[in-house]
Amino acid sequence: MTDRTPAPRRPVLTASALAEPTATLSGYTVGVTSDRRLDELAGLLEKRGARVVLAPALRIVPIADDAELRAATRACLDTPPDIVLVNTGIGMRGWLEAADGWGLADPLRTALSHAYLVARGPKARAAVRTAGLHEQWTPDGESYEEVVEHLTARGIAGLTVAMQLHGESQPEYTEALEAAGARVIEVPVYRWAPPTDLAPLHRLVDLIVGKLVDAVTFTSAAAVQALLRAAGPAADPLLDAVRTDVLAACVGPVTAAPLRRLDVPVSTPNRARLSALVRTLIDELPKRAVSLQVNGHAITLRGHAAVVDGELRPLAPGPMAVLRVLATSPGHVLSRAALLQALPRNADEHAVEMAVARLRAGLAVPGLIQTVVKRGYRIPV
Repeated sequence: MTDRTPAPRRPVLTASALAEPTATLSGYTVGVTSDRRLDELAGLLEKRGARVVLAPALRIVPIADDAELRAATRACLDTPPDIVLVNTGIGMRGWLEAADGWGLADPLRTALSHAYLVARGPKARAAVRTAGLHEQWTPDGESYEEVVEHLTARGIAGLTVAMQLHGESQPEYTEALEAAGARVIEVPVYRWAPPTDLAPLHRLVDLIVGKLVDAVTFTSAAAVQALLRAAGPAADPLLDAVRTDVLAACVGPVTAAPLRRLDVPVSTPNRARLSALVRTLIDELPKRAVSLQVNGHAITLRGHAAVVDGELRPLAPGPMAVLRVLATSPGHVLSRAALLQALPRNADEHAVEMAVARLRAGLAVPGLIQTVVKRGYRIPV
């Protein structure tokens, strides 16, 4: 059977990325789980020098013919909402398109025009304005918590709130609004479904568990949950990896919430933008790198490369694994048997010798890896 799993995408390095590897993502491998903006995020990462592993965790399935959406639309027409929460641009557009197909677009726009419109982010705001409507408020942080706090502070007892859902129900926020006295109409415009090809997602799980990616990015909470479901029995090792060696980067606090509930440290940008997410990786990944001074040379270990005196030296997995083990104990001699543990199963001590030889060639600076006769290898200090 043909393996359709995509290989990590090679970066297209700009002149600035080549000249300043320490200021870019050169040498790092990043997993991308988004679907709708997959190419955009991958392009931003590759522009900064990263290798990218594409593994969409979900796909969006429109439900324009779904009876639930039609019933929610009819409920908004029968009892026009006092407040409308627009969560996503794609959801707002899909809702109006579906209503147009049922001949209800104009009545729906009229009902929405008389409501207090809340757009949860810039894309939702743009969709509202494109529809000829105007939002009254947008939260700075684009979080549900801000929306609930804002609405409850205004007073919503006895009011009807229409909430356009973001792929799936958000019962904690619906319940919070209902607890404040509101009647909530949930409007399901689209739903999440598994990707048509699960092989890339399963491969990403293996790479995370094996700590062969440096970071994994998420642009929705649903993608986090989908990755954990795909991991199955490997969910615990995957969580161990993202708690330690693999950086979990989420576009915003709503996306990060499922991981934080599982005690996973998460990095998020100040603004929920893909460009800001990439900047977060550029800022955070170098902080996790191991740096050494060896015989007057500065060495920094990145995911699949070493930066030697400011120059990026990409390395194959075997040599890189050996370098990581040696770097954990600089000055100490490690036997071939000890280094063998870092290589794939079924490797032998000859494979260690080959990995060390390739490591020396890749570093291209004599004396960084020393042989201690009949004992093993070390990084001198």
